[in-house]
Amino acid sequence: MAVFSRLPTAIMIRTRFAPSPTGFLHIGGARTALFSWAYARHHSGAFILRVEDTDLARSTPDAVRAILDGMLWLGLTYDEGPFYQTQRMDRYRAVIQEMLAAGTAYHCYMAPEELDRLREEQRSQGVKPRYNGLWRPEPGKILPTPPAAVLPVVRFKNPRDGMVAWDDLVKGRIEIANGELDDLVIARADGTPTYNFCVVVDDRDMGITHVIRGDDHVNNTPRQINILRALGAPVPLYAHLSMILGDDGQKLSKRHGAVSVMQYDDEGYLPEAVLNYLARLGWSHGDDEIFSMQQFCEWFDLDHITPSAAQFNTEKLNWLNAHYLKRTDIARLTALVRPRLEARGLSVAGTPSLEAIIGLYRDRAANLNELADAAGIFYAHPEVPTRLLEKHLTPEALPLLADFIAGLAEVAWEAPAIGALIKESVARHGMKMPKLAMPIRVLLTGQEQTPSVDALVALFPREEVLERLGKADDPRPSGIDPS
Repeated sequence: MAVFSRLPTAIMIRTRFAPSPTGFLHIGGARTALFSWAYARHHSGAFILRVEDTDLARSTPDAVRAILDGMLWLGLTYDEGPFYQTQRMDRYRAVIQEMLAAGTAYHCYMAPEELDRLREEQRSQGVKPRYNGLWRPEPGKILPTPPAAVLPVVRFKNPRDGMVAWDDLVKGRIEIANGELDDLVIARADGTPTYNFCVVVDDRDMGITHVIRGDDHVNNTPRQINILRALGAPVPLYAHLSMILGDDGQKLSKRHGAVSVMQYDDEGYLPEAVLNYLARLGWSHGDDEIFSMQQFCEWFDLDHITPSAAQFNTEKLNWLNAHYLKRTDIARLTALVRPRLEARGLSVAGTPSLEAIIGLYRDRAANLNELADAAGIFYAHPEVPTRLLEKHLTPEALPLLADFIAGLAEVAWEAPAIGALIKESVARHGMKMPKLAMPIRVLLTGQEQTPSVDALVALFPREEVLERLGKADDPRPSGIDPS
């Protein structure tokens, strides 16, 4: 029994990410790409992107673009590729001919309906459905005469005895009896090669040393190892990552994370926050929670990947994203928020500057969309809910507000001076600060929660503040939501 667990240390590490373009790049695929990328970077190796697009019925150019866009947004740069399997068909067919000549593959003329009947009989007998080896060449065996009306498939001549085993770098030792594996179809009747065969040829030709992928591929691994052995090719080391569960402990679905990576961009997440979060889904470095991708690549190994399922936690991702927002350069945040405002039809030219708004609000925001929401208030009059007007523009607050408005005409337009004016106004009327601060917030922003009210007022042009606060005298001012 052959066991594959170690490669010569002199071999350059080569990993690959090989998505099928039948959908978007989701969180599970992104984590696989991240771990493969980081392992190659840790060992100064090469990271290859391969697009496994042989499923012509389901693969689409839009899905390919979604995968490439997701990789670009995350910053997971590849050293080689992207390689497309549909562009390598001649190579696959050549290898199949080599295997037919070597006797490690053979033509099978069993018609699909005949195979269906065989499997149905096996199920009725309580036997595992499998091909019965009718057309498999064996010493001394006389094969049936090939039927003229049936185009043959090509099957791999899988070993019948012994075990195929490997030391999985995440799950530990795995052994599968060859008797459990039937002869895999490696080329369909129309000549197109099948998935498991293409993967083997690609991994051999591209010199892949480590295959890091989801554990839904564990059942493919023994078949792929046997084909590699038949080709006399080196067998890579395998690391199968456990699945990611949703917040509720159930299999990840669209309602809690199995969505396009680019949707996280749409929802206002920073790519470095998503990467940092993905890095901790099933891997750890002590108690470290926040780290750069450079640090991650320096630390990353396969020994500290847990074999148990990881659980997605939206609150944790939001916390990380807020952390990165606070530490991201304001110029970059401005460049990210500006198109979000423009998409809403808002012009950000003039006063106040978007940079100043973001500087005031970024410590209070969890994502870029929240920053855009805050900034939008400065470039379009907000709808002020009637309930907030009734709550805060009380008869005792109106004289206080009028006093403050009168002082605004002459005050120096900076936060300290405006703050002093607020304090003087409340002191003259014997009121507490919220009696004035809350009406100002509500009339300027339509909200009860804002940054420091003096800094808020100072961001607006003086004329804009006077206009918005002046609505307090109008019982039904325009722009006020009566709901």
